[in-house]
Amino acid sequence: MAGNDNAYIVPGLERGLAILMLFDRNRREISAPEIASALGIPRTTVFRLLHTLQHLEMVAMTDSGAYRLGPAVLRLGFEYIASLDMSELARPIVERLRDDTGLPAQLVIRDGREVVVVLRFAGASAFESSVSVGTRMPAHATILGRVLLSDMSEAELRKLFPERELKRFSAHTPKNVSALAALLDTDRARGYAVSESFYERGISAIAAPVYDRTGRVVAAISVTSQREAIGASERAALVDKVMGAAGELSNQLSYRGDRAAA
Repeated sequence: MAGNDNAYIVPGLERGLAILMLFDRNRREISAPEIASALGIPRTTVFRLLHTLQHLEMVAMTDSGAYRLGPAVLRLGFEYIASLDMSELARPIVERLRDDTGLPAQLVIRDGREVVVVLRFAGASAFESSVSVGTRMPAHATILGRVLLSDMSEAELRKLFPERELKRFSAHTPKNVSALAALLDTDRARGYAVSESFYERGISAIAAPVYDRTGRVVAAISVTSQREAIGASERAALVDKVMGAAGELSNQLSYRGDRAAA
């Protein structure tokens, strides 16, 4: 039965897709003769295939007469990435972060004025946290919320939090939007946020933002520790790992900018 599958293959389509697969990050432009040589097919056939792909906007001709990928291929790529559930992309990254640090690691998103845990991996210790997938927390009072709010202007913050005073959850909760905006400025300049008993006494955390291809913050990745504070030497290593995980997921979402400046 498997041997009969080849009878259903369309040679022209197979060759057209083979042309598209020749392009990669190191080979962005290819001439028709190079394509013919790489695939071992006649130049006249390559010309017809390229003409068809160009008509469909799958390839485009450069000023030098070579070819590059066209906008239709890019649209397909972006649509495919958008169709993937973010937790599916993040799962191996967050799990690896947990393994590398030995600490609970999670991915969160923002839903209005709250943050929602969408992915979590427990740490190596026996410590049992009340945080689990689906847990909601106030965005203004948590480190994760600060990261998720970090790309908002003060005007946007005031629209989201129109009240004069913000609800307090600990002594560290910002009293108003101005105080929250000041914290966000500090977090934005560093590119990450640190919490030491900020929301919950005896719990410390480090979080970093995840960006999509437009440069907007769409999620946050963090690790948490059951202690009042994190030592300076350990903090530096944890920051590198958390930011590395957030950067990896941002890259998978086609973000290509400067995290700290976005």
